[in-house]
Amino acid sequence: MTASAKEGRGWGAAIRPYLERGPVGALLLGLSSGAPFAMLAATLTTRLAESGIQKSTVTAFALTFLLYNFKFLWAPVIDRARLPLLAAAVGQRRAWLVLIAIGLAAGFTWMGAVDPVADIGQMVAAALFVAFLGASFDIVIDAYRIESLREDQLGAGSGMSQYGWRLGAAGAGALALVLAERSGWGLAYAAAGLFVLPALAAGLLLGEPAARTAALAAEALQPLGQRLRTAFIAPLADFMKRQGAVLVLLFVIIHKIGDTLANLSLRLLLSDLGFTKDSIAVYDVGFGLVATLVGIFVGGAVYARLGMMRAVMLSLVLMAVSNLSFAWLATMGAIDWALAVTIGFENFSSGVGGVAVVAYLSWLCNLRFTATQFALLSALASILGRFLSGTTAGGLIEVMGFVNFYILTTVLAVPGILIFRLLMKRYAPPPAGDGNMPDRLS
Repeated sequence: MTASAKEGRGWGAAIRPYLERGPVGALLLGLSSGAPFAMLAATLTTRLAESGIQKSTVTAFALTFLLYNFKFLWAPVIDRARLPLLAAAVGQRRAWLVLIAIGLAAGFTWMGAVDPVADIGQMVAAALFVAFLGASFDIVIDAYRIESLREDQLGAGSGMSQYGWRLGAAGAGALALVLAERSGWGLAYAAAGLFVLPALAAGLLLGEPAARTAALAAEALQPLGQRLRTAFIAPLADFMKRQGAVLVLLFVIIHKIGDTLANLSLRLLLSDLGFTKDSIAVYDVGFGLVATLVGIFVGGAVYARLGMMRAVMLSLVLMAVSNLSFAWLATMGAIDWALAVTIGFENFSSGVGGVAVVAYLSWLCNLRFTATQFALLSALASILGRFLSGTTAGGLIEVMGFVNFYILTTVLAVPGILIFRLLMKRYAPPPAGDGNMPDRLS
């Protein structure tokens, strides 16, 4: 066999896992999962800012994301309840997928129809409705993806899901901005409803997970008290009995405060500087997506080269420094190349950090409780930053100005770096190539 033939076979073997049914379905599910977040985050901020809404009111809408942090509270209902008729027709998982998809499309249309200046209360209600359904969509999508992937597909499926989420969020955000510039926000939000279709296509492609049906049947034989303890109490009890659990939880809670404050206020900065929606769509959404995808690729290489703990430390430093690029942009004004540099560095840093930090949070989970523990850890990782964004970010910007505000967000990232440094000294990383989760942190 020639060298070129061997190389071709090597590339084929590397790409083949991503073209199988499970990972392709994960990509489609990710496309739909990213859209609600985009319509609630940067897109809504842009709309409210250009409507002349007060900055403190605009940033208060970040509180809608707290519903994502508390989705574990109603996850058992979606996980176990069967929808009459619809579940009998398509299965329990796909029934919830269809119902929530229809609700989200209606919610997007509602948000687009509301005039925030004339009725800010109704806009709040519409945003909360979309946030609740978006969080519920994630519950179904995450469970459906995991149950539809074979064990050997988990790596490829997780990567495709992350790429899908980024593409879905960027695509929905860009489509909304372009249509809003030309046809108004009503059509822009209604068109975003098209992004629920990939999840429905995944339902047709993957079918109802057989393992899920068998698990529900087996669980029905257990006493009610035992099922409730396993679902709600055991995961937290398992985590808290480990050595160093309190220090780890402290790190998880505070490490993203600065990054969250900076990113959720970015569209306020761009609107204040005078960037057009077309410029935002090209650089913040389009160019930012490319930078993120490059960062994810580089993050994988850094993770393999440095190992988990050092890769996380590098990611934390990069994400902290990237906040200073926002302060620099605030001094430059509405210059497209400066926006490109800022967005490129920020999104590249986030892409690198996404690989390492998510891997670390996953490593912390006990395999018996992976879904519940990861949901709790991911909730803790963003809840404080989102709360502060919604309650204080706008007021701080009005008092301090954008430059000093972004310097403050950089300083707020330092405690997380110092705590993780302490964790690196006290707790060794897992052995290279060991895919097993630890029973404790030591």
